[in-house]
Amino acid sequence: MTASQVAVVIGGANGIGEATCRLMHARGWRVVVADKDADAARRVAADLEAHAQTLDIESVEEVERAAAEITTAMGSVAALVVAAAVFQDVLPPDRLPMEVWERTLKINLSGTYVANRAFGTRMAAAGGGSIVNIASIAALGSMPVHAYGTSKAAVVALTRNLAGEWGRAGVRVNAVSPGSTLVPRVEQRIKAGRYAADPAEFTALGRMVRPNEVAEAIEFLASDRASAITGVNLVVDAGWDIASTWAQFGGVRPAPQHRS
Repeated sequence: MTASQVAVVIGGANGIGEATCRLMHARGWRVVVADKDADAARRVAADLEAHAQTLDIESVEEVERAAAEITTAMGSVAALVVAAAVFQDVLPPDRLPMEVWERTLKINLSGTYVANRAFGTRMAAAGGGSIVNIASIAALGSMPVHAYGTSKAAVVALTRNLAGEWGRAGVRVNAVSPGSTLVPRVEQRIKAGRYAADPAEFTALGRMVRPNEVAEAIEFLASDRASAITGVNLVVDAGWDIASTWAQFGGVRPAPQHRS
């Protein structure tokens, strides 16, 4: 990666997206902070002396226009990160409104596809690039978040499909699946007591994931350091996937006491 390469982070004004913008800037990328929240995007971009782009992935036309504007203003985009998403309340199917189902899939899945299509086709025409889509550990197993989990599982499938589609054009497409990450939304849920148990109790490492740890995985996959990696779903979950099934056996064993 050279210092002149452009990285567009959609959903870059908060949470994992913001952490990714800050890390990529520190690593020498020319960052475009793209977000529906124009004021937040400008705030983050101002901190980094980066470019802010208002972008709502619910609008096909707006995404296409943004891709064209960014390419015209800054040149070919070397990396795209799609971190924009919505969550949902934990509800059984009979209480989950169809409008919540439809909006969740529209933003999380269709929005990811539209962004990948707009930037990926331009990368393919230019001879290369890297896309990192943000999925979730909800894509890996069964959870009572039927719309969200389904949308994120589909993002993983979409990632693999597009990796095959554009591989010969030099475009790599990967996904990152974060576990419970200490972003403001999750911290608010913990303080409000909206979790039945401490999420850290269900991880092998006994803690939650920090946003910068997810950003490290994203930046790695976006960079030339991952030049032979495409079509993968990199799980960054502090060991949730391997430890969550230990609950029925009493949970993950505590660390042994060290003798002095």
